Amino acid sequence: MLSVLSNRTYRHLFLAQVIALVGTGLLTVALGLLTYQLAGADAGTVLGTALAIKMVAYVLIAPVVGAFANRLPRRAFLVAMDLVRAAVALSLPFVTQAWQIYVLIFLLQSASAAFTPTFQATIPDVLPEESDYTRALSLSRVAYDMESLTSPMLAAALLNVISFYWLFGGTVIGFLCSAALVVSVRLPQSTAVAVTGSIYAKTFRGISIYLRTPRLRGLLGLNLAAAAASSMVIVNTVVYVQSKLSRPSTDVPFGLAAFGFGSMLMALLLPKILEKRPDRPAMLAGAAVMALGLGAGVLFSSMGGRYEWPLFLATWFVIGIGYSTTLTPSGRLLRRSATAESRPAVFAAQFSLSHACWLITYPIAGFLGAKMGMPATFGVLALVTLGGLGLAALNWPAHDPDVLEHRHDDGDHVHFEGGEVTGTDTHKHVYTIDEKHTSWPG
Repeated sequence: MLSVLSNRTYRHLFLAQVIALVGTGLLTVALGLLTYQLAGADAGTVLGTALAIKMVAYVLIAPVVGAFANRLPRRAFLVAMDLVRAAVALSLPFVTQAWQIYVLIFLLQSASAAFTPTFQATIPDVLPEESDYTRALSLSRVAYDMESLTSPMLAAALLNVISFYWLFGGTVIGFLCSAALVVSVRLPQSTAVAVTGSIYAKTFRGISIYLRTPRLRGLLGLNLAAAAASSMVIVNTVVYVQSKLSRPSTDVPFGLAAFGFGSMLMALLLPKILEKRPDRPAMLAGAAVMALGLGAGVLFSSMGGRYEWPLFLATWFVIGIGYSTTLTPSGRLLRRSATAESRPAVFAAQFSLSHACWLITYPIAGFLGAKMGMPATFGVLALVTLGGLGLAALNWPAHDPDVLEHRHDDGDHVHFEGGEVTGTDTHKHVYTIDEKHTSWPG
């Protein structure tokens, strides 16, 4: 899996991603402490509002950027977004009121919503071979999981010797280092395509392509399944450990670590698995594993007893395995379903729609956990996960070839599953699509 790091451009981009993730992790800890200092007992409400603002920014901004990202110089754009994020992080220690946090978080997450899908859409151009791209996806998954494990520990170690205000400085350094690493390489530029139509049509072009593509409609169902399962982990781990199990707060990281280790383990194994197995059965199996894990949660959270804690950890580990199996290969589907020209818009659509799923499941996990108890919360989220799995199985054809037959007569564009290619004739042709290029009969 590490062989892809021999590619200098990808190596620098991967390091930029890792450093920026660590900086973001430090920011998360520092923001929580700053919010508590400003709001005291109301800190939870302020943080919850900030999280909602983050998701709204992701859902609204990503499609707008995706509409125009292929016409912008990639390197300059990515560096600019890193500098915006650094400037916002530098401003956060000086806020004195909650509304200022909301404004800065919206700016920060808007820049992230612009940066992340553009960055993700660049990697397939840097690593055109699917085997290399699959390894890159697994490395990216490992990087996210490692950040979730290491950033809190790093922050805890730093807080022993410095004030939490200096954690914002670490975030600024992370974004500046990310920008420097992006500057150090030459990135392939997408061929700009003049897309006709209104600003509305341009903005939602990626979402339109996404929703017209059966395999991507299936991916949307899997995004919902993954959001339901991960929301249980993210929202209710601390509640379950401290309230349900009456364990100390120092045990909370063990629950999150169990989920992270399961996810990392599967990310390391997936490149070999996907060399021999298609994406569809692997990803559907991952969603089924998450549903089974949540179903098991209904049982052990109802029964209680001395084995509840180890069963809780085992369940989080299993959900982590299913989560990684479901989401890690998603970039392969996006790459396969778009041309180089439409890829930024399609990746932006995935970013926006997947976070829309979390915007739905986060409140469900939080509300049910507080009002109805853990067994009911496990049960409802298991049903949502199964619903997402069912939508994926129905929309994503079992026979999903990369070569598709399609006919057109609109004279301006050739439309196919997951993208479009400029055309000038009005004759009916068969257009073939594979993972590396789009071709048509002369």
